[in-house]
Amino acid sequence: MRDDPSVTRRITGVAARAAYRLALAVVLFSAPCTADESPVALRTTGGEAWSFEKLIETSVPAGACDTVAITSPIGTVTVQPEGERLIARVRLGPGDNVVEAECRKDGVRHGTPAQQRWLVRLKDAPKAWVRTLVTDASVTLDAGASELAPARAAPIVTYEWRARDGNPAPLSGLPSRDKQVVLQPPAVDGEYFVTLRTTDELGRADESTATFRVRGGKPETIDLLREQPAWIDSAVVYGVVPSFFGPRGFEDVTARLDELARLGVNTLWFLPITATLPGEFGYEVTDHFRLREDVGSEADLRNLIKEAHARRMRVIMDFVPNHMSEGHPYFTDTEARGRASPYFDFFDRTPTGDVTHYFGWGHLENLNFDNPEVQRLIIEAFAHWVREFDIDGFRVDVAWGPRQRAPEFWPRWREELKRIKPDLLLLAEASARDPYYFRNGFDVAYDWTDQLGVWAWGEAFKDQARIARTLRAAITVPDPLIDPDALIFRFLNNNDTEDRFITRYGPDRTRVATAMLLTLPGVPSLFTGDEVGAEYKPYQQEGPINWSGAHDLRAWLTRLLELRRDHPALRSREFRLLDIAAADHVLAYLRLAAKAKDGVLVLLNYGSAPLRVTLPGEALRTIAAGGKLIDLLHGQQLMLRGSRPTILLPGYGVRILKAG
Repeated sequence: MRDDPSVTRRITGVAARAAYRLALAVVLFSAPCTADESPVALRTTGGEAWSFEKLIETSVPAGACDTVAITSPIGTVTVQPEGERLIARVRLGPGDNVVEAECRKDGVRHGTPAQQRWLVRLKDAPKAWVRTLVTDASVTLDAGASELAPARAAPIVTYEWRARDGNPAPLSGLPSRDKQVVLQPPAVDGEYFVTLRTTDELGRADESTATFRVRGGKPETIDLLREQPAWIDSAVVYGVVPSFFGPRGFEDVTARLDELARLGVNTLWFLPITATLPGEFGYEVTDHFRLREDVGSEADLRNLIKEAHARRMRVIMDFVPNHMSEGHPYFTDTEARGRASPYFDFFDRTPTGDVTHYFGWGHLENLNFDNPEVQRLIIEAFAHWVREFDIDGFRVDVAWGPRQRAPEFWPRWREELKRIKPDLLLLAEASARDPYYFRNGFDVAYDWTDQLGVWAWGEAFKDQARIARTLRAAITVPDPLIDPDALIFRFLNNNDTEDRFITRYGPDRTRVATAMLLTLPGVPSLFTGDEVGAEYKPYQQEGPINWSGAHDLRAWLTRLLELRRDHPALRSREFRLLDIAAADHVLAYLRLAAKAKDGVLVLLNYGSAPLRVTLPGEALRTIAAGGKLIDLLHGQQLMLRGSRPTILLPGYGVRILKAG
């Protein structure tokens, strides 16, 4: 999401937002405290709960009650008042709960009990956990750490194991109904996934998926808290704004899946599709569990994901955990009821009780991550889309916001999501230069500078006379002393870059920059319409973009993505910048592979004039020792002559070279 409050965005007018708040300022659950002269008064209303227990606070005049009995469907807690304020921890069950607070004086009920209702949004079910023990001779999966249902506990009576679809090879010993299963290591290398389903004697069930890999014929444990799924190294992300594809949203995106697959895209990143205010882009969330009305139905989304998976494409969602819209029912309830609202403490507040806002935008209220219910709500919201729709990952908006308020939250979040689906992609909208994110829950982070929201390449492209030289300093590669496995999310365009790159710098530089984007280490990202050179501003675009753009880049992108797919060096994490004489205009780097002969040399000319480039000695020793090179991009064979061979690089030219 845009991280600069000065950016022009489509925000509804103050009067319209105020009217919307007024319309939504209704009580989610009627919570009468009519006590018919009862001395007990409940301090807050009821509402939705994200916990199986609540602190119920009452006020009781001094001496009016000897005890107060607070009853829920789970049981009764009896408390003796101390002063006029009384707090009791009360257990709740799943779904609707009526809670009553009854005053007792001299052993007799005094007045009609005060009453409120709580709707617990959590599922009361066992939690499946898998312990994985790997040796050279076996892989043992153990369900013994599985947990009983938290509200109404019941013994787990059934354990069911099955291999997940798509494993590299069959797994002997599956399916199984034992509590522990021992598998023989498969002979085929790759990542394997096994799903455990636990069911208790009340018929309530939960699933968890375990993973291990085979490498060089040997099974290995995968550290889910630190390691990234193998598929991410090959990911090519495409940012999708459904309304830009057509008025039918998901249906119009589904109709273009074959085009995107032919382009070489294998991961769709959907910009916010959760419920939002009318006319907003989507980061103004009004319900984390519901789709926005203008993108299509749940059936449409399920069909899109099914069709994408059939084409070996993954689907990730843009998700907003940091804040809620002023139009969210929880916040409108706090405006209507103040401290009597059960959601007052759901929002981050100043010492005086004023809510804080994301970057000062008064319509986006920061959540209070010190509140355990808020943490549970957000984890359940993420998990909902994985369980119900088979989502493959998340781009986490404002990931740095919860980190500032509760840095311990993200590891807990990752553990729960990876328990459900270990190969999720978890992408932080935060700088890849900060090791916190890779050590605390995320697989990938943004190509930003140390300054929040600032694109690492931005200043370099403004320096027209020295683009290549400036890019050398701007290109971020993981520092092995910080985190050797850090993966960087790279882009030319996204939702926050306003004018498209092609509008700012023209089609020639766009072609060169795109070649750089798709040949550097990291996770490259394209955005809606890049393949046709579409020109627009995301936050100001109304309806579908012009898909017959004047700068068709489809063939260019397709060829670059073919090379990235076919040559392991272009997907590796090995990268080395090279020094060349024409450094103001030409960027040169090596992409290394397991075998030296499979390495690739990339030459990019950001200038308009052709240049003859002398190949650095390191490039000659690494990939050109035989005196022949193949230009993979153009299908040309180049003969190298003399002790200091040169290569002609056209104006705005790109060469991707490999040993011939």
